[in-house]
Amino acid sequence: GKFELANNGTLFLDEIGDMPLEAQTRLLRVLQDGCFTAVGGKNIIYTNVRIVTATHRDLSNMINNGLFREDLFYRLNVVPINIPPLRERSDDIPLLVNHFIKKHTEKDSVKKTFNKEALLELKRYKWPGNVRELENLIKRIIILTPQDIIDKDVALNHISKIENKNNKFENISLGASVEKHLNQYFDSHVNQLPANGLY
Repeated sequence: GKFELANNGTLFLDEIGDMPLEAQTRLLRVLQDGCFTAVGGKNIIYTNVRIVTATHRDLSNMINNGLFREDLFYRLNVVPINIPPLRERSDDIPLLVNHFIKKHTEKDSVKKTFNKEALLELKRYKWPGNVRELENLIKRIIILTPQDIIDKDVALNHISKIENKNNKFENISLGASVEKHLNQYFDSHVNQLPANGLY
């Protein structure tokens, strides 16, 4: 049959631990043979793409329970990099905060900064949701806080709301959730409307 060469590069597979066993078998075959066939295609495609994977799961435990292929694990586990949870690298938090502020305010030309006391409160929090939870908190503070300097009280207020909810979604309708969010937004921007970025 016909064959073609695929462009070499890097393929990132996030949450590899959630991949079904059938898909694991297909991926292993590609890694072993260096070729695959596109869905509905007949041509064999050869590639030596570099695979980078990530997971929050304990793959060794999954292997013992028959949920992850041991042979695939050893194929992928060439250069393992363990990233500790955010609570174990709290010194990264100020850098991440600055990154997320820049990321989420570039379009609106909004300038927000966290003072030292606010950053200290962020460093004290345990962050069960790691970097994603931190980014969501920064986005929420940017949206709901009118002042440019975020202080300790603002940080503690938002952290306490997270702790009180215990990271669970409230059992309310979408409409009620939107109305609640808008009320919080308008209440926090009293005498400062329209807020920057509000359409």
